Amino acid sequence: MAPQRSRGRSRGRVRAALDAVEHLAGGLATAVLALVALAALLVTAATCLAGVGLLLVPSALRVLRSVADRERARLSRWAAPLPSAGPAPRTLRDAAGDPVVRREALWLGLHATAGLALGLVGVTLPLNVVRDGAFPLYWQYLPAGEATSSIGFPVVHNLPQSLVVTLIGAGWVAALLVLEPGLAWLQAWPGRRLLAPDPAADTALRIARLTATRAAALDAHAAELRRIERSLHDGTQNRLVAVTVLLGVARRALDRDPSSAAAALDRAQDAAEEALAELRAVVRGILPPVLADRSLPDALSALAAGCPVPCTVDVGPVGPCAASVEATAYHVVAEALTNVAKHSGASAAAVAVTSDGAVLRLRVTDDGTGGADERAGSGLAGIRGRAEAHDGTFTLASPAGGPTTLEVTLPCGS
Repeated sequence: MAPQRSRGRSRGRVRAALDAVEHLAGGLATAVLALVALAALLVTAATCLAGVGLLLVPSALRVLRSVADRERARLSRWAAPLPSAGPAPRTLRDAAGDPVVRREALWLGLHATAGLALGLVGVTLPLNVVRDGAFPLYWQYLPAGEATSSIGFPVVHNLPQSLVVTLIGAGWVAALLVLEPGLAWLQAWPGRRLLAPDPAADTALRIARLTATRAAALDAHAAELRRIERSLHDGTQNRLVAVTVLLGVARRALDRDPSSAAAALDRAQDAAEEALAELRAVVRGILPPVLADRSLPDALSALAAGCPVPCTVDVGPVGPCAASVEATAYHVVAEALTNVAKHSGASAAAVAVTSDGAVLRLRVTDDGTGGADERAGSGLAGIRGRAEAHDGTFTLASPAGGPTTLEVTLPCGS
């Protein structure tokens, strides 16, 4: 067990170092942009003394916000997301009173200097590893006196000396594994501290998001009630009225012609059975019994089996989810497969479900003609409403000619 743990730690260290190289390279790119933006701000500030720079202030502020948002997007790929601060101020007075702009300007100076230096060091380390590690392969092709390691010595004249440079390359590997994660953390730290939203602004944003989610939940609930009401009114209620009429016909037939009452009773029984089947369908649409009796994978497999278009289902390990989340996932897939059958012209479809314990991810794809539009009234807006009611997400990619990919994420809350 000890060797396995050691190998696991070694792999983790190598993976962390490689990730750090990627982070530092991305940070180096944004640091170059920050250096350009810093120069633009300094030029604007200098020309403002003559009054001309006031015309450049809106453009300079937009450049500052754009570079800061680029760094926010970069940092959001590796850790907690940093939302954009929105449009930049347009006047110098507004910018001077905006704490976000002041923090962005401070970050710009730090990232254009220290961030640039850290990015250069971080990118140079792996280059030195390659340069010195592969030195025995190419040293003889270098001009005399220039065949040296990355640190300038020794001057190589033969193969044994080139192997010494290889040892220096091994030292660079050790430095890479030890230093790169720390360099990446140092480079990202100013952005994490200065580009994050104020707690008050973050709370306001969360309140706005919860308000929108609550509105979506109420809309989805109202739409579901309307659907149930239409199903009961247009289907089951009419069937029950027909049963009542046929029973009345049979009752009068008993007095006039008892032999004809049997036919009326048969029709009444058929209407009652149809009403019962429609009522069961309505109840099944509210909460499918298969979810309670078996599981979400079984329910989705049943949907795929009943789809007119050949459909495969791939469900990974799914942890415990709230009943409302499973019901939403079921209805999302059901609506998506209904759209595939009615509108896509597809010959095959696929449903994939994955979960990391915190988020349930659904993907429905088909090889149809594409062109699905959420605004066309094909049920896609209802899918979005169901997803957003659970604070989830909905994305649709359906170019003309296909294929169509629908993705929904649902938090596995209880």
